[in-house]
Amino acid sequence: MTIGFRINDRAVSSDAPSETPLLWVIREQLKLTGTKFGCGMGLCGACTVHVDGAAARSCTTAMKDAASKNITTIEGLSAHGDHPVQQAWKANNVPQCGYCQSGQIMQAVALLKDKPKPTDNDIDQAMQGNICRCGTYQRIRQAIKQAAGVKA
Repeated sequence: MTIGFRINDRAVSSDAPSETPLLWVIREQLKLTGTKFGCGMGLCGACTVHVDGAAARSCTTAMKDAASKNITTIEGLSAHGDHPVQQAWKANNVPQCGYCQSGQIMQAVALLKDKPKPTDNDIDQAMQGNICRCGTYQRIRQAIKQAAGVKA
């Protein structure tokens, strides 16, 4: 069965089995490798994408659940890497190893869509499922606040 959906404003389809994780179609079939595999259980957030505008873990989103949806990956967030969150990430030197950063950014963008002026508690709640092994959480918080125009 062919499953059709939109990814980064482009219509695509996949013949992957309906239970296949969206992550594998994104990375292996569509060759969009900015979305990372972390834990495979939706616990670390490295694979975060947007499904119809909401943050979702692509490693636990089955292809059948992506049918007819609009998917945005880090590659689709901004053609030139100049989304306000990406700019704030650079300005605050957030990445250390960088592996988790696409998921962190996608989660932060979803947070700011829902709460344009987040509090520290809002940030902590929204970002708690995104793990950074390098521990750059303070820089992540600072970047989110900068992107939101909230004083630190």
